[in-house]
Amino acid sequence: MLLLALDTSTTAITVALHDGSSVLAESTTLDARGHAEHLAPGLVRVLEQAGGAPRDITHVAVGLGPGPFTGLRVGIVTARTLALSVDATLHGVCSLDALAHAAWGTGVVSDGALLVATDARRKEVYWARYAVAAGGATRVTEPAVALPGDLPSDVVGLPAVGRGPVLYPRDFGPHGIPLDVSAGWLADLVVGRLARGEAVDEQEPLYLRRPDAVPSVRTRSAIG
Repeated sequence: MLLLALDTSTTAITVALHDGSSVLAESTTLDARGHAEHLAPGLVRVLEQAGGAPRDITHVAVGLGPGPFTGLRVGIVTARTLALSVDATLHGVCSLDALAHAAWGTGVVSDGALLVATDARRKEVYWARYAVAAGGATRVTEPAVALPGDLPSDVVGLPAVGRGPVLYPRDFGPHGIPLDVSAGWLADLVVGRLARGEAVDEQEPLYLRRPDAVPSVRTRSAIG
């Protein structure tokens, strides 16, 4: 197995290669607006670091969001195109799951409930609640978008990760790293699910709301 993972749902434009046992290489650039500019160079860097070529890739994993429309679309379209061009199996996962997996894997939260909240812009956050135990982090609510002040009362005081709590600290409980998705942890999550025989075949992006930019509609004035 040579799995290439990528995510563009957060400030991080992140790419990694995983051989089924460990992460071979990872490249991450922080730029909230430069996903299209940084993704391809990141792909090139991890292949060079691992001494691989596109034809060696057997699996492609991509974070499906939720995330801002433009940045998220860059990653998903790239993943689909790459998988098709090298005849690799395409896998998609919720990007919030990757953040929760990283929080569990690094020991930030080892047991109990966890809130993951990322920047949705417009002063909102994308969020989901997780149950963390020895075996990992399990999502217990569907991903949603909300103003920080409108989060349900039963999640407000939970330990939290993601960039949302950093941007709006008054609306969250104790919080820490990771702030953004890591492709290395996303790859580790997908490899683990595949090893357990779980289906990792989701491919629909989690936009959760309409894009900021929409075509203008001309209206014809009535002639009296």
